[in-house]
Amino acid sequence: MNTNIALKLASGLLFGSLLTACVEDTGSATPPPNRANQDCLAAVAQTTGNSEVRILSSEPREANILVIVGVGPDAAPWQCITYGDGTTEGIMSLSNEGSL
Repeated sequence: MNTNIALKLASGLLFGSLLTACVEDTGSATPPPNRANQDCLAAVAQTTGNSEVRILSSEPREANILVIVGVGPDAAPWQCITYGDGTTEGIMSLSNEGSL
């Protein structure tokens, strides 16, 4: 009878561990800071003349990283493409068809 209880306890612990492993931490949609993100933040701030910028998303691609930056208190979306050497391009507003 003690073996049966031990087996049920071990099964319960194993099942609980498996469930815990399935939990995904989605605490923050903001990616951690890195050079590409920082390069784009600086480039968008300079382009817009607004230093209130934050990362909304960052998507690694084959040769570059597409970064979406929120500008101003309403976090108006802007895009920026950055490369490993720190160069940036494609800076444009996503809410105003690329105009400033």
